[in-house]
This record gives sequence, C-alpha cells and structure tokens, in this order.
Amino acid sequence: MSDISVKKDYLNKIKLIKKYNKFYYDKSNPAISDDEYDKIKRDLITIEKKYPHLISSESPSFQVGFKPSKNFKKIKHLVPMLSLSNAFVEEDLKNFEKKIFNFLSLNENSHMEYCVEPKIDGISASLTYKKGILITGLSRGDGLEGEDITENLKTIKDIPKEIKSKYFPNEIDIRGEVFISKTDFKKMSEKFANPRNAASGSLRQKNAQETKKIPLKFIAYTFGHVINQNIKTQSEFLSNLKIWGFKVSEHNKTIKGIENLVLHHKKFEEKRYSLNYDVDGLVYKVNKIDLQKRLGFVANAPRWAVAHKFSANSSISKVINIDIQVGRTGALTPVAKIEPVNIGGVMVSNATLHNEDEINRKDIRIGDTVKIERAGDVIPHVVLVDKTKRSSDSKKYIFPERCPSCDSKTVKDFNESTKRYDAVRRCLNENFNCEKIAIECLKHFVSKEALNIDGFGKKIVEKFWKLKLIKLPHDIFNLDYQKIGNLEGWGKLSASNLKYSIEKSKKISLDKFIYALGIRHIGQENAKLLSQHLKSVENFYKLTKKNNFEVLLNIDGIGETQIRSIRAFFSNKINVTVLEKLKNNMHIFNSVSFKKDGILKNKTFMFTGKLKEISRAEAKSLVEQNSGKIISNVNNKLNYLIIGENPTNKKVKKAKELNIKILSQEEWIKMLDKTS
Repeated sequence: MSDISVKKDYLNKIKLIKKYNKFYYDKSNPAISDDEYDKIKRDLITIEKKYPHLISSESPSFQVGFKPSKNFKKIKHLVPMLSLSNAFVEEDLKNFEKKIFNFLSLNENSHMEYCVEPKIDGISASLTYKKGILITGLSRGDGLEGEDITENLKTIKDIPKEIKSKYFPNEIDIRGEVFISKTDFKKMSEKFANPRNAASGSLRQKNAQETKKIPLKFIAYTFGHVINQNIKTQSEFLSNLKIWGFKVSEHNKTIKGIENLVLHHKKFEEKRYSLNYDVDGLVYKVNKIDLQKRLGFVANAPRWAVAHKFSANSSISKVINIDIQVGRTGALTPVAKIEPVNIGGVMVSNATLHNEDEINRKDIRIGDTVKIERAGDVIPHVVLVDKTKRSSDSKKYIFPERCPSCDSKTVKDFNESTKRYDAVRRCLNENFNCEKIAIECLKHFVSKEALNIDGFGKKIVEKFWKLKLIKLPHDIFNLDYQKIGNLEGWGKLSASNLKYSIEKSKKISLDKFIYALGIRHIGQENAKLLSQHLKSVENFYKLTKKNNFEVLLNIDGIGETQIRSIRAFFSNKINVTVLEKLKNNMHIFNSVSFKKDGILKNKTFMFTGKLKEISRAEAKSLVEQNSGKIISNVNNKLNYLIIGENPTNKKVKKAKELNIKILSQEEWIKMLDKTS
C-alpha cells in the first residue's frame, strides 16, 4: 500500500473516531458498538506505529480524556481552581523559595515548613458542602468554571454525602483528585488507554448509574471557598479531612528546607511504581495558612505551592537535520529534526536545542545519536550526544548570522547585569518587519491568554497570512467574512462563528491588551502591574506622546529592562500605527478592581525606607485591597507617608513642610487593624 492510500485511510479513521465521539459523549447515543469503535482505534494506532511520519496532531492517541460534554451545565467556581507551577531540578525549588522569602521579607537563612503531598495523576474535582450536605460537585473545567457532575461524583464511595461533625465549616469547597487504582484498571484496560482516561471518561457519563459501575476513588487535598473555618496549617486541614470522613494520602508529611525536600523527592521517586495509583510528582505547599494568604497568587498559580515533577521519560534517536525557528521576540531557536521516537506514549520528531551556545557546548552534529528527554508538557530536548556512535560523515552545524526569515543581521544582546552576551541570538528586525516574527506576534495576539479568540488558532493565523487576509493585528477586525466563507474547509456558518468570536474579543481588559501586544519582557504579571499603575488605556498611549517612560520606575516589579523594551516598542512606527488602529477598533477597560467601600477609601499612601517582615509589594497590595491608593510623589495629594528603616530624608522633610501625616510601620498596621 502506498503512503498516499495509507494516509487517506489514516485520516478517514481519525474522522470516524471524532464522529463517533460526538455521538457518544455529546449526544449520549452511540452510533456503533464499543467493539467496533475499539477496532477502529486499534487500527489507527497500528498505522501510527508503522508509519510515524504520517502522525497527525489531531490523532485521538494524543488526547488525554475527552472534551467536556455538552450534557453538563457549567457553573462558576467561587474560588478559581488554578494550576501549579512546576519544578524539575533543585535550582527550580531554590528559585521558588527565594521568591517566597523576597515577598515576605524573610531572612535567606529562614527554614520554611512545607506540607508535602503526592501528585496523583487523575481528574480534579471540587465538592461544595453547605451545613454538612453535599450540594454540588464540579470538574475543574477551565479553572474559572467547571462542569456540574454532581450526580456522578455522588456515586464515589470515598465522597461523603453528609458530614455531621461539630467543627465542619458552614460552607466549604473540598477539592481533590478522582482516580482509578492500577489494580482496578487492569480489569477494564481494554476500554481505556490509561487510568487517567478511564477516570475522565467515567465522570463524563450522562447516566450516573454507568459511572457507578466504575471503581472510582477520591483523595481530598485542599479547599477553595470556605466560611467559618479556623485552621492554622495545611497539615492540620488534612488531619481534619480524615476526621470528617474523607480519604487523604497516607504519604502526606511536613518537611523543612529545600535540601530535605530534594532528599524526600529522590526516595519517593524510587518507590512511586510500587504504589497502586499513578503519581507524577510531589506537591509542596507552604504549611502555614496565614502565609499562604499573604503570598496570594501570581498569573494562574499560587505563590505558595509548586509541583516537583519526577524524572522525564527519555529515548534514543538520531539527528536528521537542524532547523531554525524565529520566535515572537526575534529569538532564533535551533530545533533538531530527529528520527521519530515514542517517548511516554507520544511520538516525537522534533527536539529543541535551545540556543547556539548549547549546540557548541554539547557538540551536537547532524547525524549524531542523541538522548531525548520529555518532561510532562515541556518541549522535548536533546540531553546529550553518544559520541561513541558518531559516524565520519556527521556534520558540524554552523549557526546562521542572518535571519532565515528576513535576512536581517542577528545579534546577541549584552546583559548589563551579568556583563556577558546572551546565549540567544536575535533578529534585528522588530515585530512586524520580519515575516516569521509577525506571524508569531499575531498568534500571540489571538491566543487564549490574550484576546482569546475562539476558532482562531495558530494554523488559521498561518493560513490567513498566506492568503494575505491579515498582516497586522488590526486586520483581524476588518476581515472579509464572505471571502472566508468560500475558502476550502469553511462555510457561512463557520465564518459567522469566527466573526462572533472576533467581535466578542473587542472588549478586553487593559492588562490583557498590554500582554497581547507581545512587548518583550512584558508577561502577564508585568502587564497587570502596568495596568494597575496606569489605570486607563489613555494613560498607556500617553507614554509615547510624552516620552515619559521613567514614571514606570515607580512601579514595584518594573525595572530598567522592561522600560527599555516598552520604549523600543513605542519607538517603532509600525507599532504606533497598530496601536492607533486597535484603539479605534476595541473597547479597552481598566482591569483593576478595588473594594468600593474599603477601610482606606479616599486615602493616599506612600512608603519610604525598609519595612519589617513585609515587602514593599505586599504593603502596597494591602493598601489597594482596602480601597487605598498608592502615589509615587510627595505632594498635596498625599495623605500618609509610611516610614520604615532608613527612610529618604528628602521625602520626610517635604512631607513635614506640606503637613502630611507621617506614620511608622507599626502605626500604619494599627490603622489597618482598627478598621478591619
């Protein structure tokens, strides 16, 4: 059979599986028997093994679980179910703790206590109890809202339907993991690819009686929304869970210090395979609840917790060629094209080489036999070269000095902090002047974290660029939908749906808008900081007109590196044109929300000097949380100047001259306490 006919058969099987999935999960009306379905899927997997070069990203073999069923209504989580940041090596853990210490203004020699819990590879669920009665059970969903799978969750024996404990909170969301043991999965492995898929598929049954037939288990580990609870530590909460009738991991424990966490991780990894359920790492949480509250969240993850993943899956392959990818910020990333190899159930044909220095350091050549690692969702990368297998015809790779996309000169930036040149080489063309950079900028602009335009994925961006439908971000709001409707694979309905999604995206918060612009060094958190300081899109636009970027130095978290990037962005004429066009096409609103009637309402504050046991960032956050306002200069608009150790004399003097109230840190804290 030729590759053409095999590919046709392969794509047809993918199409059939998608069709039958829709009948089974969305319509709850199977169009074929389970045996017939399984045969199609087995045949598809056989083709993938025999012809790995044909593997499509649309393949069901890449899917973990299934898309949320339309049979379940969506309910908003009272407290978002956020993801965890990941750590893979000891250095990652040290950086995690360093950020905690900096935020809390702790001495670097402090010993933080962590609650350590196994990270079970299952499906997250949230259980809402009111007066001890299980009211609602939700899936994680997108973190903000989940599926109402209450009746399915009620079939799990580990989940109490009623709790009569005297000390159980009046209202609480208990969160945990739904999973299937390895022993139970062996009995049903013919139906599902792995235990996680089995748990996911079972929870999405429309008929709860079908879910009841599956031996699902539940381990509780945290809480979301809660009323009337008084606990001091995470470990205390886990103990309470046991008293209330929930199952918790028998491997939970408290540990002090990063070194001890690393030792425990090593020991636990060695015995992970002896457990009767899948575990892909350990979760470390700051044990004290009051510290968790102080630390809060960054982007979509808590500052006070991290997932320490186990060693990556690896395999051996051969480097066929090395290509260069040009990223959104102009970075040139070398990618090894390798002989397709299965790593952790995923066929891998590309592996990042990171940068020019990495290629030279590892002496990676075309034709080399290499070790490839894939850690969770991290991009596969080349770990090392097996030089004993190096052939005489292996080719040393010469890194290009010109951009492969626009032929512009490439450079390595000089880092003023390290006094060294960066490892990454970058194209000198900025933003939309280089085709590859422009395409990546557009992909970023429409991405989930930015405008979040449903149905406008990376492939659509590339296709529309090729057809000259879009070149710059504002072109997205002026598309010819009649022309799009006539394109292959499109129609009037799909074009209409795209139009609806684009129209919906026009209304966007200031922080998301700033992030969407793709300014180098301005990620989601920095975009939020800028939004909080500038307050409005008009003030953002004024930066270029007044050329007054130094005002941004007053923002904690925004340094000279970020300001240089913002200045460079605004100095580009195309960017300025794009901004003006976007302003006319979009409704950009202030994303900062404060308590309208907070205890510091209509009061302005400024801090000077080093504060005790609290960082400047946290202090300012406390003011804003209570409806107060932070200003950057001592003037008539300032109500209170808060002084720490070694305050700026000039600021104190001016405050006295203007009869501004001067408070010590202790007096300021008393003010908060009095009004709390």
